[in-house]
Amino acid sequence: MRAPRFWYPQRGDSSSTLWSDLLVPISGLFKAGTRLRRAFVKSPYRARVPLVCIGNVVAGGAGKTPMALALAQILKERGHKPVFITRGYGGHGELAYVDLTQHEVEDVGDEALLLAAAAPTWAAHDRVEALRQAETYGSLVIMDDGLQNPHIVPTASLLVVDGEVGIGNGRLIPAGPLRESLVGALQRVTAMIIIGDNDRQNLATQATVPVFRARLKPDLPFGFPREGKFMAFAGIARPEKFYATARSLGLDIADTRDFPDHYAYTDADIDALRLQAETCGARLLTTEKDAVRLSPNFRSEVVILPVRLVFDDPGAENALANLVTR
Repeated sequence: MRAPRFWYPQRGDSSSTLWSDLLVPISGLFKAGTRLRRAFVKSPYRARVPLVCIGNVVAGGAGKTPMALALAQILKERGHKPVFITRGYGGHGELAYVDLTQHEVEDVGDEALLLAAAAPTWAAHDRVEALRQAETYGSLVIMDDGLQNPHIVPTASLLVVDGEVGIGNGRLIPAGPLRESLVGALQRVTAMIIIGDNDRQNLATQATVPVFRARLKPDLPFGFPREGKFMAFAGIARPEKFYATARSLGLDIADTRDFPDHYAYTDADIDALRLQAETCGARLLTTEKDAVRLSPNFRSEVVILPVRLVFDDPGAENALANLVTR
């Protein structure tokens, strides 16, 4: 799904305000439904080991999975044994220990495959069920997404925000992108991580918890090709962020094509991408998250640009590790 344009309006765009205004009554129903959902959960599950939730307040991507991967690496370097649980968005939803030799994206989703390459991972729509399995294997569990899940009590929660777009128009779904208010989330989290060069809405000033600044940087493998033209494509929350990263490396991006987040590529899409790249005399370029959604044969034709999350403050890693393990 692509986020509606009126969720992230441009200055002076009155039509965006109109569409959002019309949907505000439905947002009220969404808010009421969320409250009822929480009210009916009487005994949320508490894990037997520390549980860190990596969440956000908007529908769509903000950088949760890169943050989860970065945190796992930080904890490993300090002697911990982190494991992951995830909903497995795009998969069949049944409980699965993610095995990279057996599972495909249609089984467990794209994010689960990325996480499993870094640490043991369990995927299930029922995250309590996944947590019961994962907690017996690790010294600490990292939950990718789930900040609004009332069935689990984390020992620490990290709120991830894309600093470039922030919380959009600040309204609840469907009038805006918010799953809950920023104020409400800040009352329950341990820290906030703002990803990107900017904090356009000055969200850091609203925080009542520690704030860390981070950014996604290319993590190029040896021999990464830099010469020639590239036709970049991406099915992530903000494809333009990926294209900007590619251009920052000096890559010649001759053309681009956007797809919805978590998009399942079809044979017709692959044929169209091949033709588009051939037309502009370019090589295909995509993200790691998209690469796991491509067939192995097509994947071999595509250059993959990996990124990793790094913190601006050299002391941030120690500070975060202390916050989530105390």
